[in-house]
Amino acid sequence: MDAVKRYLRSPPAVIGLVLLALVVFMALSAHWFYPRDPLSLAGRPLQWPFQNPRFPLGTDNSGRDIAAQILYGARISLLIGLVSTLLSVAIGIVIGALAGFYGGWIDTLLMRLTEAFQTLPNFLLLLVLVAVFGSHLATVTIAIGAVSWPAPARLTRSEFLTLRNREFVHAARTLGVRDWRLIFSEILPNALPPLIVYASVVMAVAILLEAALAFLRLSDPNVASWGNLIGLGRDVLREQWYVSAIPGIAILVTVLAVSLVGQGLNDALNPRLKGQ
Repeated sequence: MDAVKRYLRSPPAVIGLVLLALVVFMALSAHWFYPRDPLSLAGRPLQWPFQNPRFPLGTDNSGRDIAAQILYGARISLLIGLVSTLLSVAIGIVIGALAGFYGGWIDTLLMRLTEAFQTLPNFLLLLVLVAVFGSHLATVTIAIGAVSWPAPARLTRSEFLTLRNREFVHAARTLGVRDWRLIFSEILPNALPPLIVYASVVMAVAILLEAALAFLRLSDPNVASWGNLIGLGRDVLREQWYVSAIPGIAILVTVLAVSLVGQGLNDALNPRLKGQ
């Protein structure tokens, strides 16, 4: 309860939570407002926002309703952000926990592997994976998670290095607790708060990576995503800039919301702030 109170005392964190709740509402209510396929033709192409009451945000190059694509695109962005974040954090926890708990040659080997992944820019490695395995939505999501694990791994390792010599760990060892239980039942719960906070950063980056892929037309073209809509608007950017601007604003708001929520969680879960 103290953490909740500290979170609610931060106006930026509350604003981020409200914005994120709005994006989630958009994703959940998309089929209520627009039961038809958002990629189906709806009217005359390139109608400006508020020009036609049927299309409050206008239509794109093909005559598809931009408002419908924005609402359904919230689903895609949240889905990709959440699933890829869970995947990357899970991989990072396993690698970082083993490296930090055992140390020695295991730590050296796993950290060299982590550094090898970090030598390549995330987006460049993502392009390679998408080029090799295809641009289906599931493939893109897994690929984003697969290139985002090094930072969570290093954070997990640093937490385990700090916690593995604490008294509660020595007490558990004395009682004969096995290594895997020490790692996942004793140490990991105490290492989770900074990982939960950092997960918001991973999620924000994942949303941006998918949008960048879609802008380059390397993401799944069969789904209504904000990135696909931005890429489509690139062809008419000079005259009908709203086609790219509207989904761009949606991405900006979502990334800002996730970042503010992450900062709020950091303030709420930071043990150094418990007395404030």
